[in-house]
Formats: sequence, structure tokens, C-alpha cells
Amino acid sequence: MIILFFQLLPRDGHVTSKFENRSVADLRAATCGTKLKLAGYVQCCQVLATTNRLRYNEHTRGSLMPQLTPPKIKAFKNEGRKIAVLTVYDFPSAKMLDSAGIDILLVGDSLGNVVQGKPTTLAVTLDQVIYHAEMVARAAQNAMVVVDLPFPYCQLGAEEAVRAGARILKETLAGAVKFEGGENRAGTIAALVEAGIPVMGHCGLRPQEIRQTGGYFVQRLKEQLFRDIQAVEQAGAFSVVLECLEAELAKEATQAVSIPTIGIGSGRHCDGQVLVFHDLLGYTPEPSPALKHVKQYADLHTIVSDAVKQYAEEVRNQKFPADEHSFS
Repeated sequence: MIILFFQLLPRDGHVTSKFENRSVADLRAATCGTKLKLAGYVQCCQVLATTNRLRYNEHTRGSLMPQLTPPKIKAFKNEGRKIAVLTVYDFPSAKMLDSAGIDILLVGDSLGNVVQGKPTTLAVTLDQVIYHAEMVARAAQNAMVVVDLPFPYCQLGAEEAVRAGARILKETLAGAVKFEGGENRAGTIAALVEAGIPVMGHCGLRPQEIRQTGGYFVQRLKEQLFRDIQAVEQAGAFSVVLECLEAELAKEATQAVSIPTIGIGSGRHCDGQVLVFHDLLGYTPEPSPALKHVKQYADLHTIVSDAVKQYAEEVRNQKFPADEHSFS
């Protein structure tokens, strides 16, 4: 089998000109009829992603990669530096979060809940997360962008997960994928890492398993959790989300692994914290009290509702547009 990876290696920061304008279909044809195996396909996707990033950066941010990378995120743990993570799903919001100093922008499948208005994350598709992640990655100057592998790509095995992860890196310029699963899916995480796709793990409560668990519950099973997080670390993940754990259990779990833990509903002792953008800002369709694990830093529901009501009233009363909003 011909492996194109060796022909396509960047030289002095430039992708080999022979292939830099080629599509995946062209690259397949270049193998003289030999079918690309999975590893070859992923390497081609990585090279094409590098090409796209080089072209993109010529007109925007000027550097090949975002400032924060998996090795830097991992190093934060040894430095004792806490990691600030927020979900985000669009360009202007991502631009604001990046400028405010958020370390990781997570394009979560939570977009199914807070953007699409659905009761679970299960209906979110790969195409949808790619659509949102591309916007977020274009906005990110310094933060690392991580993208959820949506249901069922964490569950289908290594080949499907790697193909999905390769698409995400190729089409969005994101830095990593997030993967729900522990001991039972460590082999898939290892396959992603082997293919050059950085992985943030996700243990504890797993929203993609809601149909099986029957609800969202605080996690208390220490032995299984420790097997999960250690398997995720050994498989090569650079960090792991711990969702809805008892605070003391999350503290012990954080001490049990060398990779950073990112907590959500898991107390203060994790190496970092993540919240959903809409929860943090009170940007909800109906006024509602904050969830137990959420500190609401603003009340956008009230701010937006009041502003829109004022606008509608001024339109109906012919106060808007005023002379200063009109051309002459």
C-alpha cells in the first residue's frame, strides 16, 4: 500500500506544492488504484487541514496553530494553573470568550439543548457540530478549540470515531475532540490518538447514555470511575472532563491521574472548570433558577427581553427610527 503521508510532509512550514490543492478524492487517485487504509486516509486529512490552516492564517492570525495546545494544557496541571473552559457555538460569542482569556472553547453537543431546544444531546449530528465548530475555530486566536464527537461516534468503534474526528480537524481547524467513555472505550481513544487526533476524555455522568441511565444523576461509584479515568489517561487523552461527581470523589480522581481534570458539577478541586455558555449568562428561553452546579454571572434573559420589548414599543409608537437613525 502506498502511504501518501511521507510525500505530503510539510517542508519548512509549507505543504508540498504537488498536493496542496488536491482533494481527498485526488489523493486516493494518486495511489495508483491502491485503496487507502484508514491510517493513510487520516494522514491525508491531516495534511489537507494543515494546508487549509496555512491559507487561512495568511489573511488572519499569522500563526500555524492556536496558542494553546494539548502539551500546554497538560503542563497547566504541574504548574498549578486552573483551566477555564466554556461551551460556545458561534463566531461572535467565541470571539468575545477568546478575547476575555478563556483557555478552551468547547463546541459541545449541548448545542442540542441550548441552541436547538431539544431535551437531550442525542439528535445532534456530525455535520451540525462541524458547522458550529468551524465558526468557533475561526474566531479563536489564543484558546484551544475542542469539539464533541456526537452520538453515536463514540459508540461505533475505532474506525467510525477516527473518520469523524478526522473530518472535524480537517473541516473546522479545531484542536481536539471530546470523547464520552471510559474503560470500555479506551481502545477507541487510543486509535484516535494514534491517528494524530488529540482527545479530551469525558467520564462520570455521560449525557449520551441518557436513554440507558434514565436521567442525570450525581456519580458516586469510585472503583469504576477510577478504572475509567486511568484507562482514558493510558489511552493517550490529554485531559478529562469529570461530570456530576461528589466533590470529594472528584478531588481524589484529580489526584489519581497526571492529566488535567475539567469539572462540571464536580466541586472546586478539579484542575479546571467548564460551564455551558447559556447557563453562565442566564441566556435561557424562560426565566429559571440556575442549576445546582451553575453560578449565573448575568441575567441575559431579562436584559434581552426588556430591550426587545422596548424596541417593539418604540416601533409601534413611531419613536424608532428617530431623525438621528435616518439618512438625508
